[in-house]
Amino acid sequence: MKRSTTFSLEKPIVQIVGEEVALSVYFDRLLYRIIFAIFVSMTPRKVISDELTPQSVVEAQADSGVITESVNRWLGEGFQERNVNISHECSDEAFCRRIYLDLAGRIPTSAEFENWMQSSRDRSLLIDRLLESDDFIQHFADLFDALLMGRASEQKYHERQQSQWRAYLEQAIRDNRSWEEVVEEILLARPEVPEQKGLVWFLYERNNDFQKIAESIAPSIFGVRIECAQCHDHMMADEIKQAHYWGLVAFFNRGKNSDSNGTLKVEESAIGGFSEFADLSGESTPNYLTFLEAETVSEVRPDGKEEQEDSDDLYQANGSPLFARVPKFSRREQFVKQVVRDHPRLALAFVNRIWAILMGRGIVHPFDEMDSMHRPSHPELLEWLAEDTRQNHYDLKRLVRGIVRSQAYQQTSVRRAGLEDPASFAWYLERPLTGEQLARSVMVALRDSADTDVVGAFRQQFPEVLPETYVSTIKDALFLSNGSILQKAIEESNHPDHLIPKHLEMESRDEQIRSLFSRLFCREPDATEVEAVATYLDTRKERSVEALQQVVWSMITSAEFRFNH
Repeated sequence: MKRSTTFSLEKPIVQIVGEEVALSVYFDRLLYRIIFAIFVSMTPRKVISDELTPQSVVEAQADSGVITESVNRWLGEGFQERNVNISHECSDEAFCRRIYLDLAGRIPTSAEFENWMQSSRDRSLLIDRLLESDDFIQHFADLFDALLMGRASEQKYHERQQSQWRAYLEQAIRDNRSWEEVVEEILLARPEVPEQKGLVWFLYERNNDFQKIAESIAPSIFGVRIECAQCHDHMMADEIKQAHYWGLVAFFNRGKNSDSNGTLKVEESAIGGFSEFADLSGESTPNYLTFLEAETVSEVRPDGKEEQEDSDDLYQANGSPLFARVPKFSRREQFVKQVVRDHPRLALAFVNRIWAILMGRGIVHPFDEMDSMHRPSHPELLEWLAEDTRQNHYDLKRLVRGIVRSQAYQQTSVRRAGLEDPASFAWYLERPLTGEQLARSVMVALRDSADTDVVGAFRQQFPEVLPETYVSTIKDALFLSNGSILQKAIEESNHPDHLIPKHLEMESRDEQIRSLFSRLFCREPDATEVEAVATYLDTRKERSVEALQQVVWSMITSAEFRFNH
């Protein structure tokens, strides 16, 4: 039986490297590592630039300032109503690590962290630097790929790369394009220029499985799950009807994948796709073009005896080598124009998803179940953010900037006594790193560089993104304890910037330990931790390399490293 695994950041690392590391040279290899990991548990990017013009920073901060003020106001009113005493502001060290993980998808390098600690520590300036970095593009492309497409095999990830889907996502984020425009493009699947060829992959990867297409569009675009309405109206959320499920299927059931001389296309027929669905009583209903909170799209349906014939005059005369011919009545186009465009759920779902990415849970939780069963914790705030986002053309960076500058985002993750409800956002909610975040952070910790070829392995091992609850498994423990990938990364010390040889060269044990904590945890160790690690290393001087590797392993596999907090 699965159960949620929690951890406390108040437990010092001394208990790990003091009491537990000393059990054996390799922690009893298998048994101890399993227990420990469960319960204690590609390319180089340009350097984050310090060269942002003051004017650009001022303008960006002023533009998003209304978001920050509104978040502070709406949450503040909630705190007052609930008589909640919120957590205090997090330290500069904690903020640096947190914001790098959330915006760059990795922990800061030693140089980045040192520069931050020696600078004026202007949090708004750091936010803007990260928003303009290649790391931000890579990280949010990782997130949107997972949320739009779902996790997949590494072969499928290779196909996404080859099809230019990944390039399309990254360019959309680089250009800070409107989410509404991106959604319309991937649902129409009609690239206008060669650089947009990858947009067809959203539909193409589903390989003509129209129910799968519908079941992916509903949560990723509209923030609602409709699988339960396949055989009957939703049993608990009255607004979700069986007609919505089959209506969404009908909008896309004229599509067909094709590969013309290496150009991937999703063709659309001008005929067919008329059927009926039966409810539990056996009563049949036509699959009209309809969806949740949208008007039914009118379409002439043939009578039961009429046999449709496909012909060129049913299609538009103009064409493109990049996409297939377009029906004069295109169901996909009708869906984009009459359902997606200005749909009230589009902005609500987008805002709630970004909030969940940055704050640990959505204003509606789970973030992809925005139905009448799951009420928003702060409905006025959600509505305001959605309307502001619509008016500002779904500006991703503006929204992110406004949220991370808020008081709630910059709180400590240590809960005050009496705080129990995470929906209050009265403290910062810890959450596990994604596979990509963890892989890049491990390489930054060990080599001071996010350049790594192990992202795929970590992504397969830790596939969840924004899990409703976090469950640590035996498989996770074995990967971290006896898996060759992490062990090789720790032991492969021939890299010029590898942590192990650099720290073995340090003459002072105190300097060595403090540097370890700074590089891996972005904080100073307390006196007890220094003493525990020093004792462990001093009693193993004859095996200094191995001993240091074990200390590093215990820190990397600890909850403090594997969670954002």
